[in-house]
Amino acid sequence: MSRVRRTFLTAAGIALGVLLLTDVLRVWLPSIITVFGQAASTPAELMGGFALLWFVGAFAVVPLLRPLGSRGVAVVAGIALAGCRLGLLATDGGQAQLYVASAGLLAGLVWLAAAAVAGPDPLPGLVLGLAAGTGVHAAVGTFDLTWQGNAFAWSVTALLCLAFGAVLPAVTDQTTGSTPAVWFLAGPVLLLWTMIAGSPALAATAVSYARGEEAGIAGPGPGSALWTAALTAVSVGLFAAGALLVRPGAVAAIAGLVTLVAGTVLFALSWGAGLAAAIPVTALGLGLVLCATGLRAGTGEPSARRGFAAVGGMTVFAVAAVLYYAAYDIGYPNEWVPPAVAVLVAVVAGRPPYPRIEVDRSWIGVPVAAVAALLAGLLMPVGPATTAAPGTPGTVRVVAYNIRMGFGLDGRFDLAGLTAAISAQRPDIVLLSEVDRAWLLNGGHDTLTLLADRLGMPYRFAPAADAVWGDAVLTRLPVVYTATSRLGPVGAPTGAQALGVTVDVGGAELAVVSTHLQPPPGGGPVSQAREVAAFARGFAAGRAVVVGGDLNTQPGDEAFTVFTEAGLVDGFAAARPLPSSPADAPREQIDHLLVSPEIGVTDVAAPRTEASDHLPVAATLTLF
Repeated sequence: MSRVRRTFLTAAGIALGVLLLTDVLRVWLPSIITVFGQAASTPAELMGGFALLWFVGAFAVVPLLRPLGSRGVAVVAGIALAGCRLGLLATDGGQAQLYVASAGLLAGLVWLAAAAVAGPDPLPGLVLGLAAGTGVHAAVGTFDLTWQGNAFAWSVTALLCLAFGAVLPAVTDQTTGSTPAVWFLAGPVLLLWTMIAGSPALAATAVSYARGEEAGIAGPGPGSALWTAALTAVSVGLFAAGALLVRPGAVAAIAGLVTLVAGTVLFALSWGAGLAAAIPVTALGLGLVLCATGLRAGTGEPSARRGFAAVGGMTVFAVAAVLYYAAYDIGYPNEWVPPAVAVLVAVVAGRPPYPRIEVDRSWIGVPVAAVAALLAGLLMPVGPATTAAPGTPGTVRVVAYNIRMGFGLDGRFDLAGLTAAISAQRPDIVLLSEVDRAWLLNGGHDTLTLLADRLGMPYRFAPAADAVWGDAVLTRLPVVYTATSRLGPVGAPTGAQALGVTVDVGGAELAVVSTHLQPPPGGGPVSQAREVAAFARGFAAGRAVVVGGDLNTQPGDEAFTVFTEAGLVDGFAAARPLPSSPADAPREQIDHLLVSPEIGVTDVAAPRTEASDHLPVAATLTLF
């Protein structure tokens, strides 16, 4: 076999392995939360311990790789990884999904460690795999093939697994003396790539903020698809260009370190406006630091140090992800996590002397990667951008729904179930709580755009916990005005806001306020209720108003009384009791529509569905 062909097959094998491992992680991460964690009912510490258990298992295997033969183990573990990836399509959520994904993760970690011990150059394959992962995720509109479960999903997944199996033996055919450092960086780089630089969902969210009508409120606009595709392509192109730089020197290496840290800081501080810059800046930094690290000389002999480094880097991935997202259950600042990972990458990659040598790398991959990402990005849904004619004069159907980031009680991303539950009510306005637009913890979906696209309803989105998690209003009615106000945290771990959208209902204006109150530990959301009531009164400015969402308070509670004392009426009073949570055995009345006195409420419903852990609540409002 020629040297060029061997190099290509090695890179292809590593790329496909990284792609499959990333796909498994997109299922494993939300399974930890929704299946093992049962939506925050399990302590975050216990979930973190369960997650880290699989990485401990991979560490235990590393000392056995050389005695067993790292190349043979790499093939067996790679086949297991592909098998679990296919197996996830056959699971129907629940414990089977959790443990098949966990087995796939362990197999992927062992495969990575075995490949590292053998010693091939991982850089070209790693770059290709991350870029391909972004392209595939964009091409499916961030709606992963695992959750689609149709013939197309089976066919594409099977082809990827067969291709991986075909080139799997070649992964360890070529030993180039790679260093432990470059294998260690695979984990942190994977985290920053899938969370920031290579996330199509984050790119779509960034564009929606830029195209929004009001600062701090996201919404689709003309040309959003092209802008999203362009941002994704630029990010992939900069990453590939930086990583495949032919003559890296001290200037390029230092520029990469500075750029990477700057990009992650910009991401951490952004509540929308800065995301469009944070994505490509982080991408370029990741490429440059990978290039500088991958050129260091190492031994060509099998080395357990490389195996430990590979698993150690993936453990950094898991620990940093847990630290970032557990903050929304426990309550502590988490903005520092991405910059801290970037600093760790900088420390590992930035040890002088910096290499300045020519290497056998082709730039042909840069334009190919960028064009592929552009074409894939054009397939991204961006949601309807236009509104229909004003609705029936004086009458509007409203639905309020906590969608739990799109995950049903079975732990699956249930886009079809959510769409069916909402569309069955034939709504004019939909108020959504727990809307996730790019959280890696939940698989990196743009849940809002996927849902808005299927419902055919334009959206307005306002951030609460961070720039990509918050509340939304969907409506086909003409939007007159929008505003948002962040609510005081009062000790609650997850942030909250109030989103106001004024719509034209057949010539009359209706003020709609969507919110999700977050009670402090051991108490009710009284102070936030006061803030929302005051915001609604000011936003309505004499118009009829409806306030809705997951208010985390029940009729008779002090927080609920705040709304009624402010002049709002319980829209569901005549239909009580109307429990909406938990969805499989509803007993708590915490999802509400409260209206001003000039609004009549009829046809109240809370249809049974397990597409979320809450039931949707709906009513027809009549403006007198």
